[in-house]
Amino acid sequence: MNKNELISAVAASSGLSKNDASGAVEGVFDAITNALSGGDEVRLVGFGTFSVAKRKASTGRNPRTGEPMTIKASNQPKFKAGKGLKDSVN
Repeated sequence: MNKNELISAVAASSGLSKNDASGAVEGVFDAITNALSGGDEVRLVGFGTFSVAKRKASTGRNPRTGEPMTIKASNQPKFKAGKGLKDSVN
């Protein structure tokens, strides 16, 4: 399912127009992004938790030359599925 299909599904299940559903989906994405950017986590009970994981700096190899290179530390978004989502998939 891509973003347009998600918007169509939200519109169909909620009775909203596609424009309103698009605004709602975009609003959810923006709210999650802003919370993670601020260092918060987003817990949706029964669905899952969005959080930020800190990755340490590490040493890797350049695939072309084989030379060692430093991979800088970074923050990575992370999602952990909740029990309700896991149960509905299995």
